[in-house]
Parts: sequence; structure tokens; C-alpha cells
Amino acid sequence: MIINASFDPRKYAVLLAQTLPAVSSTEADNERMLEAVNKLMSKGEDRLAPEEQTLLRLMVRLIEDFEANAYALEPGPPYLTLQRLMEARGVRQKDLLPIFGSDGIASEVCNGKRGISKTHAKKLAAYFGVPLDLLI
Repeated sequence: MIINASFDPRKYAVLLAQTLPAVSSTEADNERMLEAVNKLMSKGEDRLAPEEQTLLRLMVRLIEDFEANAYALEPGPPYLTLQRLMEARGVRQKDLLPIFGSDGIASEVCNGKRGISKTHAKKLAAYFGVPLDLLI
């Protein structure tokens, strides 16, 4: 933790007591932390006090850890990986139209009737924030 001269441990303690960040074991815990992060982010990162910045980094780390474990993907056919990603993130086929360009292509790819092209794989990896090799 980087603490500078303007960091006030008492203010940080109050923020911790209000937010109660903890290792998430359920989706509900994770959602609560996401709400707290969104609340801080809505202030603008450049407008956060040092104590808020430290709390934000802590909560983001806890969220990343939870999501890495909860949404870990096992290798498999790319279309099944895509289906798992969509389910885990609440993404519908129509949400992917900007990537695929048409309902027909989106439907065929999502149902495994058509392979995922390298161009689509790159866009999907960026959209879902996953490694490209999961979708090729």
C-alpha cells in the first residue's frame, strides 16, 4: 500500500467500516462490492481522496480475484466458451450484433454451426476481457 503524507488512517478506517470490503464468496457479495466501486468511480478518479483511492484499489483487487475464480473457463470448443461467457455475464445474442454484423452469423456462431473467425475472436476477446486463445 502506498501511503503519502496526505493519507489519513482514521478516514480510511471510517471508509473501511462503512464499506466492509471482504473476500467475496457469493455473487451477491461481489455485486455489493461492484456497487461500492461504481459509487467511488462516479466521483471521478482524479477527485478521490487518498483514502478513497486506497479503498478503491482494495475492492477492485477483491472483485478481480472473485471473478477470476468464479468465472474461470475450462478449455473447450470456442462456441461453448462463448456460450459460457454469455451466460456468466448476462449477455444475449443480440448484444453481440455489433461484433458479428448480422443476426444470422451471430446465431450460427453462438450455436456452433459456424466457426468463430479470427476477426470475430479478437472482438469477442476484447468485449469479454478474456484471452484470445479461448475463442480460437
